[in-house]
Amino acid sequence: MIKASNIYKSFGELNVLKGIDLSIGNSEIVSIVGASGAGKTSLLQIMGSLDKPDKGEIFYDNTDIFKLKDKKLAEFRNRNIGFVFQFHHLLPEFTAIENICMPAFIAKKSKTESIKKAKELLEILNLTDRSEHKPSEMSGGERQRIAVARALINNPMVIFADEPSGNLDSKNRQELHELFFKLRNELGQSFVIVTHDNDLANMSDRKIIMADGKINSTK
Repeated sequence: MIKASNIYKSFGELNVLKGIDLSIGNSEIVSIVGASGAGKTSLLQIMGSLDKPDKGEIFYDNTDIFKLKDKKLAEFRNRNIGFVFQFHHLLPEFTAIENICMPAFIAKKSKTESIKKAKELLEILNLTDRSEHKPSEMSGGERQRIAVARALINNPMVIFADEPSGNLDSKNRQELHELFFKLRNELGQSFVIVTHDNDLANMSDRKIIMADGKINSTK
């Protein structure tokens, strides 16, 4: 489904990625682990089209995403890719359901359709009673699950998550990890997760170990 081929990335004289080749299959959960500075987040951002490589290609099925014009790439990202970060980045002035709907509104989907989909996601996430709450009225675990729902609203091909449980306590961390597998089984998305959490990494279908800008091994 997604193929990264010969990806290189440098920042000044710092070589961050050194010829990465990686494929992600349909409905696959892949974790990327390694020491800080190994290039994990840079790879995630390039595969998610948030940054461009100095060299190499990223294909989504038959689409070479970096050959798309900026506007088309933004549209492709909005419709096909979801993101979950360490910090939830919810808009504080909006309710949970309004935050979830934002990517759908950007995609010009109807308000009725978007709210219906958001309510379905809230039910899957056991957060129906939080739909009209603002982020300040929710726990850390609830806010992060709302961020996951927002990433899913446009039914993307893949969710990229960067340390998604890094700010959660052990109970909420475990619940979030289990949620990824539940969503994969129910909705069919692929997940690519950068994490320092060994429990999550070991639960994944594949664990990619990076070191010094290269893939060191796969388990």
